[in-house]
Amino acid sequence: MLFHRRETRLPSPEEALKGRPEPEFALPDRHTVLGNPLAGPYPEGLAVADFGLGCFWGAERKFWQTPGVWTTLVGYQGGHTPNPAYEEVCSGLTGHTEAVRVVFDPSAVSYETLLKLFWESHDPTQGFRQGNDTGTQYRSAVYTHSPAQQAEAEASRTAYQSVLRASGYGDITTEILPAGPFYAAEPHHQQYLDKNPAGYCGIGGTGVSCPVGVAKADG
Repeated sequence: MLFHRRETRLPSPEEALKGRPEPEFALPDRHTVLGNPLAGPYPEGLAVADFGLGCFWGAERKFWQTPGVWTTLVGYQGGHTPNPAYEEVCSGLTGHTEAVRVVFDPSAVSYETLLKLFWESHDPTQGFRQGNDTGTQYRSAVYTHSPAQQAEAEASRTAYQSVLRASGYGDITTEILPAGPFYAAEPHHQQYLDKNPAGYCGIGGTGVSCPVGVAKADG
């Protein structure tokens, strides 16, 4: 293996791989399912949400199947290494998690609805893994793009924690932070399960429904 795996802790900035100033590939122009551009700038009136919920192949499909979502793309977020490669992220030496960027029309689908889908599509109590997928790149995360998103995400976490605990689950380990740089993943990862319908999907929730209507935030 090219890089030593670190599955139990995140690297410090000093420990992280150096990365590169520019990506080593060109991102595809358009979404293979929705037909819209992957990269911004996006049309006026659309909003952006970023989620990490395990392997990004299945996670991305969950969101592109949601009415009101304009485009999705997968990438790496929450770490230190600029423009990391997939193998570097999997080493645990970049600090990134596998993430899905969701570009959506707030008049057609609310951020609260996307949060509900996020919580119900994985187990947010597992720390650095999802099911059999282990490593810091599989940690649960919400990266927010406004104070309103931050407040709504935190409120939804509190609400979901209550119902999870009542169902016998432990503490939510999801990190909720203002969005930092999002580095798009390699072209073959984009809309992977559309290109490979029988491909691996490790996404699976707890079966516990997330309350709706309790995660509102002002602003």
